[in-house]
Amino acid sequence: MRIVHKNYWLLLLVFTTLTACKAKKQLVKVPDEGAKVPVNKLKEENLRMLRSKDIPFNTLSMRGKATLDMNGNSNQVTMTVRIQKNEKIWVSLTAIAGIEVARALITPDSILVRNNIQAVGIRKPFSYLYRFSTAQLNFNMLQSVLTGNTIAELMLPEVDLQSDAGVFKLDGRQAGLGYSILFNTLFKPGELLLNDVKAGQAMKVVYSEYQQVTDAVLPTVLRINSQSGNKKTNISLDFTKIDRNVQLDFPFSLPKRFEIIN
Repeated sequence: MRIVHKNYWLLLLVFTTLTACKAKKQLVKVPDEGAKVPVNKLKEENLRMLRSKDIPFNTLSMRGKATLDMNGNSNQVTMTVRIQKNEKIWVSLTAIAGIEVARALITPDSILVRNNIQAVGIRKPFSYLYRFSTAQLNFNMLQSVLTGNTIAELMLPEVDLQSDAGVFKLDGRQAGLGYSILFNTLFKPGELLLNDVKAGQAMKVVYSEYQQVTDAVLPTVLRINSQSGNKKTNISLDFTKIDRNVQLDFPFSLPKRFEIIN
């Protein structure tokens, strides 16, 4: 059962696959602090400007290497993530030998996971992931974390927003959740921190590199650290191929031979 939970979390926090042909990244250099960048004086205008940097998409496919660590048990896999905006997130984990070890389908309401090695499936409501992350996390927030977009629920008029040398820092609190977002000089998230002290839950996301994909800028190297009680999960992602607005399939089934855990 421990392996099933582990694969579920890795799949849930997505991020991606087959690296036989590693695509060369077109990295976007983040300007040094102190670069001359436009700075608005009003908070509302600042928030609107930061939101304007979100990438529009209908579908998104991300492929790359992932290092997955749960409570000190580390594995390296290849990962594929496919997103149908606001509808579903599909994840596939592949071992070094090219064997798919797990697959997941995440929707705003549910999570389906299949462990191909143990022939076990999980069918749970989306809230099941709160065992591994903050209870305030929802589907849209997860989608935004993966795409490097702003999180609508956190970009509120009452937040504290400061700017220094072209770097914005946002701090806020709602429903017991404290949060902080540090934007780099591309006006994209560089670091995100969610912290629910009372519940003993926290998640930190660090975006190290961005890549130009057609006319949009997407994160290619990111690190996710999450803690819920005594459960600690660390995921390092290095996307080597990203496709936007292409036709995608989201195949998922739980074969009859699988033991289903509801």
